[in-house]
Amino acid sequence: MKKFLKEFLLRGLLCAAGGPVVLAIIYGILGATGTAESLAPGEVCKGILAITALAFVAAGMTAIYQTEQLPLPTMILLHGGVLYIAYILTYLINGWLLNQLKPILVFTGIFIGCYGAIWTVIYNITRAKAKKINEKLKEK
Repeated sequence: MKKFLKEFLLRGLLCAAGGPVVLAIIYGILGATGTAESLAPGEVCKGILAITALAFVAAGMTAIYQTEQLPLPTMILLHGGVLYIAYILTYLINGWLLNQLKPILVFTGIFIGCYGAIWTVIYNITRAKAKKINEKLKEK
């Protein structure tokens, strides 16, 4: 657990700066499309802090795959569960998602679908690489 926490903090700190950059891009797009013409300082502050924390957690949680000795399905569920909670809290706190059942269910469906699709791609790429390495090992 100590190794995981250390790796979590390191990864989180390294990537947390990317959060405000993403938020700046989002705010830039909202401004360019005329969706938001002005932002209150409190709203900007809350957004920057929330998205920085989200980037920290999202990056830090990747440490689970290198440091923990858990079965892969357990690690995937832990990683996905923590990401889901971090994203939904960030969206609700900032008012980017209505705190109503239907929008939350839509968000949940999209999150699960995207997370599953990403993991399917990662799994297939990793499996193909492992197969290639095994074939090379058999040749020797």
